[in-house]
Amino acid sequence: MKKFRTSVFGYSKEEVRNFVREYTIEYENLVNKLKKQDLEIENLKMNLTKYQNLEDTLNKTILIAEDTSNQIKRVAREEGKSIVDEAKKNGSRIINDALIRANEIEKDALELQRRVVAFKRKFKQAIESEMDVIDEIAEKY
Repeated sequence: MKKFRTSVFGYSKEEVRNFVREYTIEYENLVNKLKKQDLEIENLKMNLTKYQNLEDTLNKTILIAEDTSNQIKRVAREEGKSIVDEAKKNGSRIINDALIRANEIEKDALELQRRVVAFKRKFKQAIESEMDVIDEIAEKY
């Protein structure tokens, strides 16, 4: 606390004026400093809000990306399962078709074999018949 010298008419006017001047300057400096700090606080609050909004947006984006990733994985699994199922069906169909075709070929082969045997028998009979005719002709001459 400042103490002033006294004079005949009270405190020294010069000291009081100097004190008031110093106090006013110091008060104005403090007020300016507070205004600057208030502006800085407002700027920091605005930046904080901006970064909080950005954080919220990023969190939402991450959640959407995770959800999308899970959906893509699910769809890929389903498509893969579908492809495998289709391949199994096609494989079974191809095998069944091949077995049916093999049975048909085997039937055809057996039929051909019967025809060959029948042809051989008929051919042998025809030759024997011709041989009999030749033998008859040969006996006559």
